[in-house]
Amino acid sequence: MHSLFLECNSVCTDTRKIKKDDIFFALKGDNFNGNVYAEQALKKGAKYVVIDDAQYKTPTNTIVVNNVLETLQELASYHRIFLNIPIIALTGSNGKTTTKELINAVLSQKYKTTATIGNLNNHIGVPLTLLSMHSNTEIGIVEMGANHLKEIEFLCDIAKPDYGYITNFGKAHLEGFGSIEGVIKGKSEMYDYLIANNKTIFVNGNDTIQINKTNEAKRFVFGNNTLADITIDFIDAKPFVTCKYKNLNIKSQLIGDYNFNNIAAAITIGNYFKVDNNAIKNAIGNYISTNNRSQIINKGKNKIILDAYNANPTSMHAALHNFEKQAGHKIAILGDMFELGIDAEKEHQNIVNLATSLNIDRVIFVGENFYQSESDSKKVIQYKIFEYFKNEFNFSQIENTTLLIKGSRGMALERVLELIPI
Repeated sequence: MHSLFLECNSVCTDTRKIKKDDIFFALKGDNFNGNVYAEQALKKGAKYVVIDDAQYKTPTNTIVVNNVLETLQELASYHRIFLNIPIIALTGSNGKTTTKELINAVLSQKYKTTATIGNLNNHIGVPLTLLSMHSNTEIGIVEMGANHLKEIEFLCDIAKPDYGYITNFGKAHLEGFGSIEGVIKGKSEMYDYLIANNKTIFVNGNDTIQINKTNEAKRFVFGNNTLADITIDFIDAKPFVTCKYKNLNIKSQLIGDYNFNNIAAAITIGNYFKVDNNAIKNAIGNYISTNNRSQIINKGKNKIILDAYNANPTSMHAALHNFEKQAGHKIAILGDMFELGIDAEKEHQNIVNLATSLNIDRVIFVGENFYQSESDSKKVIQYKIFEYFKNEFNFSQIENTTLLIKGSRGMALERVLELIPI
């Protein structure tokens, strides 16, 4: 299987994206069966197709296996061993993708890197990331996401990382993990793997939980205390984060002091892999966030902080505190936070209480959970669904305003952008 894979250009799981000489894996889901599209994949240029339903076998170039998904995962793990390159894995409740992008920006100053594209960080995305690495790749960077226990453990078994970093432990995916203690246990499965295999952990020395969990580990610590192997100091975030590393002031294009640790982790890993200090500074300074993550967008006379890729109580809390520091007239547009389970009512109410207590001129809540929350503040407006907000709110009144737009992915609050006047 691996020798056939090496004959191909890349792996594809969607016939709409097939390129010549791809290998197509016919994955199945609740509402689709990739086996049905095997013949179509070959007609569109795939070199081989991998299926697990023999009735869709074609006369040539078809590989029948017991389970396509398991085969994809096993092939990825074998390919990772075959390449024998350093793999850096990272997980955490908030900031994974931004940190991954920053690490990639820094390391690519010196090395040929391959990193997770977007947030392809699950049981399918991690194998696809590994299989996108090739003979020229010198360092691989693999983002891992999870919403249940044992998922990070499983992904580590596939990727076999040599290095790891956990951004933080926050109130994310509480429905699956059960509690913040479950989140800590689930994310720490990465630590368990790295410690058991005597691998290196990058640790935020200012995070007491992470320091305590890695006391017996081979670790490289960043921070501004006596535990730190490398000192990185926060200067300010007005609005962009600036920090000090050695004799350099590094100014980023990322807003919010919550991004400091993401930047510091990338600097640390760059230092560890001996990237030139000025190259690190340039990489951080030139990185611009995309994909609805803390993006700064100017529209007409308004400044928009678009952070609509995802949300949980921890990231919402940090975003609101940062938003309060912005100058001028401020409006926050906040969407429901998903996957909170039995904590949903309490956590949404907590955010309502916080938002109304801060120096923010108006707060607009969108979504069923926020709609059910209680507030007697005159600056609060609540809409049960996005369509009501879209149809009832007078957007022409938004002028000379700074806006924060934040909510879970399912709320798709980036739709607000087209409603704000130029």
